[in-house]
Amino acid sequence: MKFIPLLFFISTALCAKTKSITNISRNNVVTLFNNGYVTPVADVSDSVVIDETGLHKWSSEKQVIKTYALFTTKGKVNISINARSPVGNSIISVSIGNKKTEVSIPKSADFKNISIGMFDINETGYVHIDMQGVKKSGVYFPDVASFVLSGDATEGLKYNKSEYRGAASTHLRYKIQEGDEVEWFYNEIKVPAGYDNLNAYYMVNGFNGGYFGIQVNSPTERRILFAVWSNYNTDNPTEIPSEYAVKLLKNGSNDILSEPFGGEGSGGHSYLKFNWKTETVYKFLVHAEVSGADKTIYTGYYFAPENNEWRMIASWEKPKTGGKLLSGLYSFVENFSDNGNDAFKAYYGNQWIKTKQQQWKELTQCTLTTTASEEKHQRYDWGGGSEDGWFYMFSGGFNQVGVSKSKDVFTRPAKGIAPEIDKLP
Repeated sequence: MKFIPLLFFISTALCAKTKSITNISRNNVVTLFNNGYVTPVADVSDSVVIDETGLHKWSSEKQVIKTYALFTTKGKVNISINARSPVGNSIISVSIGNKKTEVSIPKSADFKNISIGMFDINETGYVHIDMQGVKKSGVYFPDVASFVLSGDATEGLKYNKSEYRGAASTHLRYKIQEGDEVEWFYNEIKVPAGYDNLNAYYMVNGFNGGYFGIQVNSPTERRILFAVWSNYNTDNPTEIPSEYAVKLLKNGSNDILSEPFGGEGSGGHSYLKFNWKTETVYKFLVHAEVSGADKTIYTGYYFAPENNEWRMIASWEKPKTGGKLLSGLYSFVENFSDNGNDAFKAYYGNQWIKTKQQQWKELTQCTLTTTASEEKHQRYDWGGGSEDGWFYMFSGGFNQVGVSKSKDVFTRPAKGIAPEIDKLP
């Protein structure tokens, strides 16, 4: 029986050798559609585009195309590129960290894998592979579909395989006592400097059937948005039967636009173009009032220090509610377009509810959730927590990783001073 230890040693060695070879030879196809971003952002006069087939119509030498992957292992990574240059030979540069190499892309109407070389991964975390144009044939640099990565540093490599190019959404779900009938929900928000990026929706007061918050809609436009969903299941508001349609009762002022919406369920929303600022605390308040046996009226108010008073956005009546008030209270951070390389973050604080019995109750506990997952959206740059008396959430930017987990529970110190809402319009 003395041969057993020897066989065990040989078997173990072969397994280790096989694992090593597998790790080195495994190819990871990191597509530009899922993981690549043009910097600086192309303006309307620029033709560059990233779509399901990759990068196309790339003409500017000044633009850097950044492709992101999350390395969990240090070591060597071998990189090749899947590209084509239909008009003639082109040259691009590819870099990771301080190492840059130039790559010749031969003339070809078809995509081909072209070796770039070996790079060192000295730190774990998100790494961006930078690509810049050097010499083009014709009007454009090559079309690029993906990078192919192999080597020992790719053990445990993570990257986005989903269709979503935006940052993951994160949510704070506030704990209320069972049996509380909530008529009022109060919350505050502060967006830190540098996080007011395009296509941000910082939703403050969410409830079962609606939400209320602030957005960045363009480089020159920001909004305060209040929305109420119909209980009829459709993405097309024109399909809603009259008995299910939400009804606008009142706008807060003439400069507020109220209209139907669709595409994510359907209902009615109201918004005010308002140039809200970072590092500024804004207060939000939603009121629910039963109307008859089967309707609820939802009204949204906001307090901006620029105005130094409470103002109403709108009041909507929603049928088929069973006369229910506010429930499912939450906030979220959302990137509603494909600029997931930008970072988004907001602080939420001083949450209160007022019950049907006219009792104010402070909310000091919440649970973090996210749309990111290994199955549906492979993004890892999100998280949340509690600091300096505020809850916070962040997502996007390919920076922080592993700060928190979905279903983490956070608490904040109670302030003990109920909000003053006796001067509502």
